[in-house]
Amino acid sequence: MSRKKAVVAEFARYLRTETVGGTVLLGATAIALIWANSPLSPSYFTLGKLHVGPLSVSEWATDGLLAIFFFVAGLELKRELVVGELSEFKAAILPVVAAVGGMIVPGLIALSIGWGQPGIEKAWAIPVATDIAFALGVLALTASGLPSSLRVFLLSLAVVDDLGAIVVIAILFTAKFNLLAAGAVVLLLALYWFLQHKRITTPFLYVPIALATWWFMHESGIHATIAGVALALLTRVKRDPYEQESPAVRLEHRLQPFSAGVAVPVFALFAAGVPVGAEALGKLFSDKIAIGVIVGLVVGKVIGIVGASALAVWFKAAVWPSGAGPRDIIAVAVLGGVGFTVSLLIAELSLAEPETAKAAVLIASMISSLLAAVLLIRRSRAHGTMSG
Repeated sequence: MSRKKAVVAEFARYLRTETVGGTVLLGATAIALIWANSPLSPSYFTLGKLHVGPLSVSEWATDGLLAIFFFVAGLELKRELVVGELSEFKAAILPVVAAVGGMIVPGLIALSIGWGQPGIEKAWAIPVATDIAFALGVLALTASGLPSSLRVFLLSLAVVDDLGAIVVIAILFTAKFNLLAAGAVVLLLALYWFLQHKRITTPFLYVPIALATWWFMHESGIHATIAGVALALLTRVKRDPYEQESPAVRLEHRLQPFSAGVAVPVFALFAAGVPVGAEALGKLFSDKIAIGVIVGLVVGKVIGIVGASALAVWFKAAVWPSGAGPRDIIAVAVLGGVGFTVSLLIAELSLAEPETAKAAVLIASMISSLLAAVLLIRRSRAHGTMSG
């Protein structure tokens, strides 16, 4: 191997380290917040609105690059469902139940607190989402000593949660649904599955199919990132005898450095730039919708995720993740309050003046991140002591 290729391979390996990915992500978030609240803020928002082809730079980051992250996350989820931690039904059902609880309770809290306020008929959905990228980034930075099953639990919960939030968006906010585009998506996904089934491996077929699937998903009115999850779940996970690794593992290995080093940080750069002015902060504790968002994310997520999980285990429908217990689930549930991107999107769609609600999402996500970091570090130490 040449020196140049060796350096590239080593850098890719470095980006596969989750702690590095989490650090890059948080760094991009900090840059976005500083940039959006500095004298240079007009350049930030101008750049985000700049159109490149059919979409703005911000839309390419949110709908395009994030689809790559969803694809990588979906590959990992599929692998865990087929041959990993979630291959047993009782293990797989727990994050699904937890995600549902983590959506219903925050939504009810936000609706109750904000009842009667203009826009609450749609704004109740703001705290239902957990941001996969940010939650996994915080987990990677703080929970190195925890069982890997907890990461799988959070990944699965966040994927189901985001899918649920996107369904909510589709029901509440989709002005039009393009049936022809949706039909094209179904045909392309069927073709992708067929090629996987026939053991076709050439990227000259798969790349155009993936791009077309993403585009028609976007045109159908459904959030384009769903294309990434759908393609991942149709990718073959089990290795044939003549293969060194399965297509899912091979794709995950190749795409993960790009996802961690480019896709997610650029997405964060354009998603996290929320103006946090004195006016928006001043209204936080008088605006009932904003209060509902904060309580829903910080408190409701914990009650929903932990409560639903405990009930599922109590009724013997599910089991705790291997090597983990209720205290670990509580720490991860606090991390579920990191709503961020999808929550910001719902705030933008549901309110005529979303600035205060966006500031509430930002504050709630920061509180949840910091609380979760403290709890996860303590649980990591507890597991280290137990193993020692």
